[in-house]
Amino acid sequence: MQYINTLICLFFMISLATGQAPEDWFHQDPADGYYGVSSDKAYNELLAGKTSQTVVVAIIDSGMDAEHEDLADNMWVNADEIPGNGIDDDNNGYVDDIHGWNFIGGKDGNVNEDTYEVTRLYKKYKYKYENANRSVLSKSEQAEYDNFKKYEAAVNEEIEKATTRLQRYEDQKTTLMDAIDAVDLALGDQEISLENISSIDASGNETLGMGVKVLSSIIGEGMAISDFSEAKDIVSSELQGAVDYFQGKIDYAYNPDFNPRTVVGDNYADANERYYGNNNVEGPDALHGTHVGGIVGAVRNNGVGMNGVADNVRLMSIRTVPNGDERDKDVANAIRYAVDNGASIINMSFGKGYSWNKGVVDAAVKHAMKNDVLLVHAAGNSSQNNDISDNYPNDGFEKKGLFGPKNAKTWIEVGALNYKQGEDFPAPFSNYGKANVDLFAPGMSIYATTPDDQYAPLQGTSMASPVVAGVAAMLRSYFPSLSAKQVKEILMSTTMPLTDEVKVPGKDGVKMSFNSLSVSGGVVNAYKAVQKAQMTKGKRKKKFIQSTLIDATKA
Repeated sequence: MQYINTLICLFFMISLATGQAPEDWFHQDPADGYYGVSSDKAYNELLAGKTSQTVVVAIIDSGMDAEHEDLADNMWVNADEIPGNGIDDDNNGYVDDIHGWNFIGGKDGNVNEDTYEVTRLYKKYKYKYENANRSVLSKSEQAEYDNFKKYEAAVNEEIEKATTRLQRYEDQKTTLMDAIDAVDLALGDQEISLENISSIDASGNETLGMGVKVLSSIIGEGMAISDFSEAKDIVSSELQGAVDYFQGKIDYAYNPDFNPRTVVGDNYADANERYYGNNNVEGPDALHGTHVGGIVGAVRNNGVGMNGVADNVRLMSIRTVPNGDERDKDVANAIRYAVDNGASIINMSFGKGYSWNKGVVDAAVKHAMKNDVLLVHAAGNSSQNNDISDNYPNDGFEKKGLFGPKNAKTWIEVGALNYKQGEDFPAPFSNYGKANVDLFAPGMSIYATTPDDQYAPLQGTSMASPVVAGVAAMLRSYFPSLSAKQVKEILMSTTMPLTDEVKVPGKDGVKMSFNSLSVSGGVVNAYKAVQKAQMTKGKRKKKFIQSTLIDATKA
């Protein structure tokens, strides 16, 4: 029965755990009790009364609810485009792109579910190497064959794991329904209350004991239950998320025969194709992107919902990330769209362990770097060391010319900080890396916008990245002469240092100093960053400043 105890902990205690942090903890200063980024302190003590310029931040993600009550006033608007006339008024190649663009949609709909990259790579080489004899292949073909076998093993292993876990959750559902029925029988005509349920003698009856624990957890969290069918609905709904997750892995993520790309209508083989998609920047599931956008730029101090980190910002929604792995072609085009349409900061809360065409993404990143655009990227949620495990996209260029850059100089890789302190400072899921993760930012229990004027706490490096993007937008807004490279240098050099011995994510029983988990060794801090920005002479080229001002006016 150990797995059922684990289940109860996962589904019934997680809300209790995440609720321990204040909704605004990521804004707080360490003096307030939480290691937030001191954004409120920066506004109150350093920026009050100061003028700022509007900054455009592109949110490359799953889509955004542009009409959300706390986002609508801060959405980027393409003033040169006439809404709904079916004409590309500004001649940028995208028709009616009012709030951004959707690179995973077409005239007949939008992609929601998609495969993982490893599945696509497996399928790419399956026809050629499934029945091949390695010994008769050329050297280059042997390299491809070896990669194919790696992809094949990974896909088959994940399908097997998903199938096993799906069956386990379905079995757990049956067990928990039986446990609730046992309490129903034992309680008889008595009222469903915590007192009556706790008084049931379940000794020697494991099923009844489990039912008592489950119902006590539900009622203890303040959920009113008038009959046992309601309790079953609560348990079933909590479990259904896990069931759907693992079923989705089987049906979509690791299914080489699943191909939703036809709805987009592009020539997928042409990595340089740019003009495809549609203007639906919300898509069928905008939860992730709406949450990310709110962290960056939900309207501050309007008495509604929550405050974003940046206070003079326009959010450009570029829908690129499905329920599955994003595709390199789309990521590259999303970056180029953001740069060419006036974004000075791009947030990318996505990632994967394999890459189909890193070169096309690298070219787009170089385009952003050349145009003084800062790219902020989530380090990933696999509890892995990014110094030794692949994580894409990243700042390292695949082709390193003799005199060309080896890394993107305007790229920041972000790990996730927990609201818990001491040995629990790093979020348990966060990737890390002394060489490949630049800094950490709050990423646990981050309360922000969700679709349909709702709000919720979510967690991930996906939440940490927009915190940093928001602080970067603060700097570029109040100190517009700063270049993207300077903003990165300021953020890196002003992190709040932490030297606690902490639990290393993904390594039970292993501890190391927090400052060994990233390049900077600390947590982004808006107050210290603004202090340094005040003393820094900007190096941003005049043409970039003027371009930003023009785009801010359009927004």
